[in-house]
Formats: sequence, C-alpha cells, structure tokens
Amino acid sequence: MFKEWFQDNAIEEVEVLIPDIAGMPRGKFVPASRYLADKGIRIAEGLFTQTITGDYTELVEAINPADVDMEARPVAATRRIVPWAPYPTAQIIHDCYHLDGTVVEIAPRQVLKRVLDLYDRQDRQVIVAPEIEFYLVKTNTDADLPLEPPVGRSGRQEQARRTFSIDALNEFENVVEDIYDFSEQQGLDLETLTHEDGIAQLEVNFLHGEPMNLADQVFIFKRTVREAAFKHGMYATFMAKPHQHQPGSSMHLHQSVIDKTTGKNIFADKNGQPDQLFLSYIAGLQKYLPAAMPLFAPNVNSYRRFTRYFSAPVNTHWGFDNRTVGLRVPLAPADATRVENRVPGSDTNPYLAIAASLAAGYLGMEENLEPTKPVEDNANERAITLPRDLHTALKLMRRSTPLRKLLGEEFIRVYIAVKELEYETFFQVISSWEREHLLLNV
Repeated sequence: MFKEWFQDNAIEEVEVLIPDIAGMPRGKFVPASRYLADKGIRIAEGLFTQTITGDYTELVEAINPADVDMEARPVAATRRIVPWAPYPTAQIIHDCYHLDGTVVEIAPRQVLKRVLDLYDRQDRQVIVAPEIEFYLVKTNTDADLPLEPPVGRSGRQEQARRTFSIDALNEFENVVEDIYDFSEQQGLDLETLTHEDGIAQLEVNFLHGEPMNLADQVFIFKRTVREAAFKHGMYATFMAKPHQHQPGSSMHLHQSVIDKTTGKNIFADKNGQPDQLFLSYIAGLQKYLPAAMPLFAPNVNSYRRFTRYFSAPVNTHWGFDNRTVGLRVPLAPADATRVENRVPGSDTNPYLAIAASLAAGYLGMEENLEPTKPVEDNANERAITLPRDLHTALKLMRRSTPLRKLLGEEFIRVYIAVKELEYETFFQVISSWEREHLLLNV
C-alpha cells in the first residue's frame, strides 16, 4: 500500500498513531522496512482504558482480562511526513480491530464512524468546520507555579488582552510561521489565524469539510502546534482554562447537513429560511448537550471555562449571530446555513466532540424536537444550565439512554469509568486556595 510512497520520500521510520480516549497519540515507532513487511501492527487494547494520569480503571479487567492485543490497521488517507523529524519519518493514523476482525467499538475514531453511518444511511453528508484556540506560555517545569505568557520578539511579555491585534500576533511571528509551514507540509486545511481574547491566546479556523477528515486534522494539528512552540523555547497548551482571570480556550464546531441526492443544505428551506429540520437539530443540541458534556468538557479543568462574561456559554440557548449563546447561528447564505456549537473546549478529543455534537443533532431530528425561542439579548444574564463539574456531567451522561445507545453502550461504560477515576484522583489533591483560606480560618 505504501511501498512506492515510502521510496519516493525516502522514509526511514513510521509513527503508528492511535488517538486515545483523551485524543492524544498512542502507538509505536516502527522502522519503515519492518512496517512494510509486517502484516499488521499489534498493540494492547488496554490503552483505551487509561486515564490522563496514566492509571488504568478496574474496568480493564472486565473488558480485557487477558490484556490481549488488537490490530492497528493504517488509514491510507492520513499518511503524512513528520516535518519536525530529524530524518524522513512518516506518521499514519490507524484504526483498531480485534484479532477476529471486528472493530474495537471503544476506539474514538470508531465512535465517530458510528454516528456518521447514521447520517449516511439517510443519504446525508455532514459538513463541519472546527475553530480551535490555544495559549502560548513560558516553559513551566514546576506544576505549583502559575503559567506565564512567553516573551515575544520585542523581548517583553504581553500584559493585557489584545483581541485581534496584528502587532500582538506578530510578537510570535516565528512560531506562527512554523505552524503554517508544518501545517502546509502535512496538508492541514487552515483558513485563518488570529489573536484571541486572552494574553498570548491564538485561534485557528479550519476550512469546512468531512467530519472524520477534520477530526484527523485537529488531532494532527495539536501535536504540530506543540512541536512548533517547543522549537522556539515555549509551550503551547490546549488546556480549557490555563490562566486565572483569562478566557478559556474553546473548539467551536460549525455544522451543517447536505442531502447527497440534491446536493442542497437541508437546514434551509426553498426560501432560504431555517428549515424545520434545522430547528429540530438545534433542539436536539439543546436537549442532549448537558448529557454529552463529558465529551465537550472532558477534564476537571474544563469546567473552569464556563464562567459568565469570559467568552464561554453557560447554557444551551441559541440565537442568530449571538456570541453569548451556546448555539450560534451565523448570518450566512442558504447553502451555508449552519449552527455553531460553542460549548466544546479545546481540550476535547476532536473525534468524540464532533461525534457527540452530531449525535445530539441527529436525535433532535429523529425526535422532531422544537427548540426554545432564539435569544437576542445577552444569554450570560440567563440561568446557568450546563453542568459545572465533571462529576455532575457524568451522572447526566449515565442517565441519557438515547445518547448512550447512539454512541455505543460499551464506549460510554469505559469512558465514564476513565473519567470517574480521573475525578477521584483530582479530588484527593488539596489546592493552594484551600491552604490559603482554610488553614487558619476554620
């Protein structure tokens, strides 16, 4: 499959990439000759039951008591050169299969495939466009110290929020150029890059396209940005809320649905107005977003982002060209009618966040739901209806039978077990705030 391509690019080594539950790359380095000779790459299925701290849930014993292998099969369309590697190296995303040939249902790419198949059976094509934010920060090797903005080319650190500032963006010109160069070499479809609300916070918009392709691109893009930042002596972080008193980082998801037969956007009627299917799609997001929150806000830190007046939604209201709501409908021509889900954080697994958003919209259309009235004022002034912590969100996920069935019961069982263990591990940590305010005052 890859022999000629390997030869043309003088590939010496292959990075076998498997997106894990957190959306981070797992896998193996394999010499190119060995990769071409192997009939399949094997790796332990247990990697999907590992937490962000490296622990394994007790559930791993129930799912895979013998800790057996699964087979990683390459996705040909995802082969790319690693631009920062010291010698010619390929990176290839792999899908996972049991040794009997059946798919591993708990793999994040498979969860997204499961949802996309539902649309495909209805002869519909989903279109998405992610917008992902991240912070550049000074290198930090002491986890007890707050993060700081990096030093720019002027020799100074940003001290104030400079939204959309070209000069502020140019402070990190060398990093930005490498991000663009690395992305171009890997075929990532970046559209625009801007300075966002936070200090040294940037945002990249991707061109709209097919969901799996865009999820793969976001997955690759995250490691690309980290590598570009490392090259210039700083970190890039996709934490949802890395700084106190600064906005969090999101991954907004624009989404629309095309009828494959007619090629038309089903979200707009013949007069170019929002169709009933579009309204039901929005209503599905309103109904199921709270239960899907562990996929949009997967970490304990994620929930710090949902604070009033900090560029993040606090409820599931929707509106036209309203950036204070959780579900924004941009002003656009009929063929570009879409909804922007503003709830997901940049710390999400892109496969799972896209799958959850599309699943919620699908359920809304299947159940013929009706949304609330669109909001024209500031939705931040209205009641907070999104879960404020991971523990609560996991309870809602467990109770949502339609969402569990659509995403896969086995996947949800594993995901909840992983996230509950992460939450319990976090809950044992005593913070500096507690020592500061409780040590001698209670």
